[in-house]
Amino acid sequence: MNFHAPDIDYAALSPVLALTAGLCVVLLTAVFKPLRRTAPVLTLITLAATAGLLIWQWGDATELVSGALRLDDLAISISLIAVLTAAFAVLFSIREPASEQAGSGEYHALLLGSVLGMVLLAQAQNLVTFFVAIETLSIPLYILCATDLRREKSLESGLKYLIVGSLGSATLLYGMAFLYGGSGSTDFAGIAHGIAQKGVLGDPLVGVGIAMAAVGLAFKTSIAPFHQWTPDVYEGAPTPITSFMAVATKAAAFAVFIRFFDVALAPQASEWQPALAVLAAISIVVGNVGALGQDSLKRLLGYSGIAQAGYILGGLVVASEAGVNAIVFYLAAYALMNLAAFAVVIARERETIYGDHIDSVRGLGAERPLLAWPLTISMLALAGLPATAGFIGKLYLIEALVEGDYTWLAVFIAVGTMISLAYYLRVVATMWMRPGGETDATPAIAGASPEADPVDPDASRRIYLVAPALLAAAATVFFGVIPQPLVEFAQHAGASLF
Repeated sequence: MNFHAPDIDYAALSPVLALTAGLCVVLLTAVFKPLRRTAPVLTLITLAATAGLLIWQWGDATELVSGALRLDDLAISISLIAVLTAAFAVLFSIREPASEQAGSGEYHALLLGSVLGMVLLAQAQNLVTFFVAIETLSIPLYILCATDLRREKSLESGLKYLIVGSLGSATLLYGMAFLYGGSGSTDFAGIAHGIAQKGVLGDPLVGVGIAMAAVGLAFKTSIAPFHQWTPDVYEGAPTPITSFMAVATKAAAFAVFIRFFDVALAPQASEWQPALAVLAAISIVVGNVGALGQDSLKRLLGYSGIAQAGYILGGLVVASEAGVNAIVFYLAAYALMNLAAFAVVIARERETIYGDHIDSVRGLGAERPLLAWPLTISMLALAGLPATAGFIGKLYLIEALVEGDYTWLAVFIAVGTMISLAYYLRVVATMWMRPGGETDATPAIAGASPEADPVDPDASRRIYLVAPALLAAAATVFFGVIPQPLVEFAQHAGASLF
């Protein structure tokens, strides 16, 4: 029997190879004592090299490893969002207790491992690579959530994420097995061909497989009613890891959501579109209503992420190029909005006794305007106010939904946006309309335990926190006023799929 090895395009695989090599080098810094402090720098170099190699491949569409992966503009755009988010997370992790307790080399190697999973997931077009990539993404995050060993909530969040994530993965895998049984193929294109040609459009096996796969992906993207883990894990995890999960995980999971539903399950679109529309509507309502009573900024952003996932899911529902364009645009804008917010939360968490309680930003406008403005812009953009990228992103999604005859879901986005003003503007009012200083509020981590003590009294002046916050906020406004560069970026991604 002759074995024919697949043709491998090493140039197209170069981003994956760079990440893998960088991960190994960063992990080795944990072994050699003199190199331990170099882990963050080496991680940033790895991410920069990966981004450069991704941009080098822009405009190409290449099948890799016998069609198991596909490098196109959709994969590149999502991978760039993940790489950018990881670079911000590395800066946020400077002086982070979790990084010191876990070991800088191990911590940053796990971060790179998760990014590697995201890059593979954005390129996956086969059930096997899909599942391997999503586990490569998830397993390092389970560990990273629990790296703040002195905080009980961090250990609890890691355990919760492990249990719920494993449940989601098992559900997803079971759904994949049903789809393979119904179509006879593991390739996305083969699944679509099998469903269309074998006359199984009404096959319950395929229907159950689609439902279970959707549930598994809904766990990963924090879509209600499969969102219960999100606020607890966001609150308990080290905040740099929360910022990374909130953006990069969502982007990578939606990338494979797009390929899986718009390619593999395209013949069954009329059956899954109404179900996903209902999930989007539920997520919008649950996320916005759940955020109203939150005093923890991380939990507030967690519930906000649930609502935002509902908005983004609307772009998938229409199963069109316009919908994919809207998703990619909104994911890029969402990354900028969230990174600006989390930079401020991290700074205030480290220098006040209130942790991520909303009182940690009380009077911030008068005391630290360089941090107050990025958080203000972030909140207004997440609420979808004009002159921000969030406003353009919501318009883009609403336009795609109206064109796709899902006007009622566009109305849900508009109503959800109005509800969200209550909690986003509450944060803005706390910064600009309430005096700073000591308050009567109970700290987020009460008492005089080491967990409540400020770990860096000058965190609000640290350039590695202030500069990312200002940069992300400025980009949010820039793309809200001049959206065309980001629109073209998104259009390339949509065109590469359709």
